[in-house]
Amino acid sequence: MSRLQQNRNILGTSMFGANDWFTWAILSAIFAAMTAIFAKVGLKDVDSDYATLFRTFVIILVLAAFVVVAKKWRNPLTLSSHTVTFLVLSGLATGASWVCYFRALKVGEASKVAPVDKLSLVLVAIFATIFLGERPNMREWLGIVLVGVGVLILGFKR
Repeated sequence: MSRLQQNRNILGTSMFGANDWFTWAILSAIFAAMTAIFAKVGLKDVDSDYATLFRTFVIILVLAAFVVVAKKWRNPLTLSSHTVTFLVLSGLATGASWVCYFRALKVGEASKVAPVDKLSLVLVAIFATIFLGERPNMREWLGIVLVGVGVLILGFKR
């Protein structure tokens, strides 16, 4: 195995297989859960907006190092206007989501905030159907509806 192949394995390009979406999604869920717990503890003595900014700097540093080490850096000026537009919109939506999430974590319980945040799963399914032409099957819709029902249950006062 070449040095490049070893680096790709270490950095994840072929760690689980480039198309192994389910493994990556499970890892995303694990890290998202850790994010909620670590953030809740970290928010104890700091403003939620400042905490979001601080966390963003950490993310920038880690991702910049990853992109450089993985030799994935490219000149941003070579990106198409379409790509730039939608990455900027995605970044703005991410920033707004993080600010809202950290404010919710500051005043609410992580065990309630994080699941309600996952209402995004239901919204993604609806938006993907409307805007991307995706067509979840009945089993997938059932799972999506169950998540939505779970969020509603959490949202009702006892």
